[in-house]
Amino acid sequence: MKRCPRTLAFLLATPLLPHGQDMGETYDARPIEVTPAHAEAVDRGLAWLARNQQEDGSWNAKIGFKLNSDYRETGEGGHVGVTALAGTAFLAGGFTPGRGEYSDAVSRALDFVLNGVQEDGYITQDGTRMYSHAFATLFLAEMCGMTHRSDVRLKLQKAVDFIVDTQNDEGGWRYVPFSPESDMSIVVCQVMALRAARNIGIRVPRSTIDRATRYVIDSAITEESQRGFHAVYADEIGAFHYQRGKGSRSSFPLTAAGVTALHGLGNYSDDSIRRGLDYLRRNLVSFNNQFGEKEGGHYFFWYGHYYGVQAMYTAGTAFQVNYWEPYFEEVRGELLKMQREDGSWPNATGPGTAFGTAMGVLILEIPYRYLPIFQR
Repeated sequence: MKRCPRTLAFLLATPLLPHGQDMGETYDARPIEVTPAHAEAVDRGLAWLARNQQEDGSWNAKIGFKLNSDYRETGEGGHVGVTALAGTAFLAGGFTPGRGEYSDAVSRALDFVLNGVQEDGYITQDGTRMYSHAFATLFLAEMCGMTHRSDVRLKLQKAVDFIVDTQNDEGGWRYVPFSPESDMSIVVCQVMALRAARNIGIRVPRSTIDRATRYVIDSAITEESQRGFHAVYADEIGAFHYQRGKGSRSSFPLTAAGVTALHGLGNYSDDSIRRGLDYLRRNLVSFNNQFGEKEGGHYFFWYGHYYGVQAMYTAGTAFQVNYWEPYFEEVRGELLKMQREDGSWPNATGPGTAFGTAMGVLILEIPYRYLPIFQR
């Protein structure tokens, strides 16, 4: 498949930096070799997405929300969040509006997402929530950087303003706008959307970044944070809480989210990052065994690795450890085993096949380095 060349917009990535924080040490790692099987898996996944795009530019999926380890469906139809992820998968493969085999698919996905932007800036359709708003905002940011369309930029700024306006007193976000509570799985989505928008010059208040940074750092599990609460389990140190404060659960996906959020906020050397990366390394195989092929690509598996590969790629060989290559090679092997004959990936618990396929493609495209959000 012919992919379009990288443009200058692809190569300019400016992370959000809190007051007094520079980018720190630059971590280097050898590029992952994109094997023929790897490239073929990406091509087959993109081809499946193209075949299954709806006439209105969307991808059909189950609309609903995560409930503990299940997914509660509230409807089904064109899903703005899944459509944004699928559109981003085409961009990350090097296809843009007007360029490449899938240029029309990207343009139609953009039209669908733009139609979902409400007057107040909330991107929602048929009851989708803040997860979808963040994925859609990130997609608009990447599209704005490539197309320089004024209508995209206008709606992107409104979507960013909505994220800023709905940040709560804790410094985070929750499933629905203006919730007084926060959780890490929602916070990381908003943070990465803000970073992508800031990359292309969209206004993002410094106070929003500072407050989000404090929320994420306070969610990390350390010996000190657990002292006086309960016995510290060695395998929990380094993980991140679902919600800030003692007693809230932790997990592999939440830890991947916490580390990626800190990177997105401009933190590269905090001890929470090192401990989080080590936690992900030692729990990788057991996480795959629990939520991967055995569970038909559980929702946790997809968002855990979507953020996990970003965390590891950004770290590279940080702290004198090669985090990136062993992690990605393990995940790649798992994804190649899980891909179906028709090119799709499963998602038995979650929005469905279009979601699993978009995520599978995006994870494998990290080494392509086409998008600023996927660069060091």
